[in-house]
Amino acid sequence: MSTENEGAAVPPAAGPHPAPPAPHPNPSVPPAPDFEPTAGAKPGASDAPGAPIGAAPDGSAGATGPAPSSAPPASSAPPASPAAAPAASASAGAGDGSGAQDPASGAPAGQSGAWWSAGGGQPQDGSGGGPGGPWGTAPVPPPGAPERKPRGLVAAVLAAVLVAGAIGGGVGFWAADREDNPGDTTTVSAYGNPKTESRAPGSVSNIAGKTLPSVVTIDAQGSNGQGGTGTGFVYDKQGHILTNNHVVASAAENGKLTATFSNGKRYTAEVVGRAQGYDVAVIKLKNAAGAKLSPLPLGNSDRVAVGDATVAIGAPFGLSGTVTTGIVSAKNRPVASSDGGGGNASYMSALQTDASINPGNSGGPLLNADGGVIGINSAIQSAGNGSGLGESQQSGSIGLGFAIPINQAKNVAEQLIKTGRPVYPVIEATVNMKDTGAGATIASNGAGGSPAVVPGGPAAKAGLKSGDVITKLDDTVIDSGPTLISEIWTHKPGDKVALTYKRDGKQSKVDLTLGQRKGDS
Repeated sequence: MSTENEGAAVPPAAGPHPAPPAPHPNPSVPPAPDFEPTAGAKPGASDAPGAPIGAAPDGSAGATGPAPSSAPPASSAPPASPAAAPAASASAGAGDGSGAQDPASGAPAGQSGAWWSAGGGQPQDGSGGGPGGPWGTAPVPPPGAPERKPRGLVAAVLAAVLVAGAIGGGVGFWAADREDNPGDTTTVSAYGNPKTESRAPGSVSNIAGKTLPSVVTIDAQGSNGQGGTGTGFVYDKQGHILTNNHVVASAAENGKLTATFSNGKRYTAEVVGRAQGYDVAVIKLKNAAGAKLSPLPLGNSDRVAVGDATVAIGAPFGLSGTVTTGIVSAKNRPVASSDGGGGNASYMSALQTDASINPGNSGGPLLNADGGVIGINSAIQSAGNGSGLGESQQSGSIGLGFAIPINQAKNVAEQLIKTGRPVYPVIEATVNMKDTGAGATIASNGAGGSPAVVPGGPAAKAGLKSGDVITKLDDTVIDSGPTLISEIWTHKPGDKVALTYKRDGKQSKVDLTLGQRKGDS
């Protein structure tokens, strides 16, 4: 797994400025202070730990001398004398602490080009003394210093080219600004985009702001001390929280559950009901009278289209309140997953998304561009072995995440709140789970040597037999046993479906009314 988290060295600008009054006794520029990179930081990053961006190493805002209004435009400045200190250019590296200097570039030894101050946020002037002027400005000549004359057209053109190569369009803008407004400051402001800063409805920041207060981080601890962290979200004003079964399974029997909101308030909780096959669970806050319960609006997962924007919120690896974005990559993706704990697998006809989700995102909401919940983040395909978001599965996101469609999860949640037990639609026939590609083959025998087709059950009434290969359920192609189960479980008991199957090379089609099974077997 790689964490989410370069720059060409620019040659020094030799000769576009007047010479400073005198070189500093120590012309080498001190290297950036050593620091330990934090998680996700790139090697060579130059931000000083604990200091705001653009702050000097000592914590100050950085001393930048004001440029006088009489300073000539950079594009027309005379070349510097050989005694002038080399101008610093930009690089992402920090020094090695020796203070040694590369004679070719003026950079600390061991690095190409020049370098950035760890805290300064702008290049130094190379003198080793006080900082230089603002980005793109010339050093300030001392009072009374004679004005240097240009050394010819060629030198002036060369200086202009070098300055442009070293510091880009900023100098051009500064020079034009100085000519038009000789009394103005040299600071160039970046104006905010009012549309962006308004956090318009539909923007990710707007969605996150509304959703985060209703997302909780769930800590589940079993009686044996084992457990893990997952996510859930407020389902109703009675304090019910919707999440994954594998998030709370370890604490379901005499364990301990807590739910922590984004404001830091923590509540104990209890399991209301679990559906292992669907990988859905409902828990309820205890003593939640003081909790601010704002149920998240539920979208319609049946109306989702491939390419729709998605926002995922959860606590990957325990980092609560993490927001990631992506799109709906696919629909009706058959997924069989488990938490790696040896339990029975869960099956879903999932929404696939490339929004980054990781262990700890389990049970969190997958949102659409309107901020409505369209799924419960439940599984990932990892680059290692297996899939799932359980505590034992520590591989990271590779852009293949899967969510239980919210329409299905809502039906299951209502069953669990009402009865505490899930209800599954079934055809009452055992199919092979390892065969793939040709369809779902009805097995020779069921569990414990029982008949593969239950006498009197829906499959038996439809005339199905052992050896039949089911290739379609309605218009959905069936390529395996897990795919068949995933599709059946998108329906309700009593629904009528059409099954297409092959027997002895001959294709047939039959209508079947789904039966039901209560509870996890």
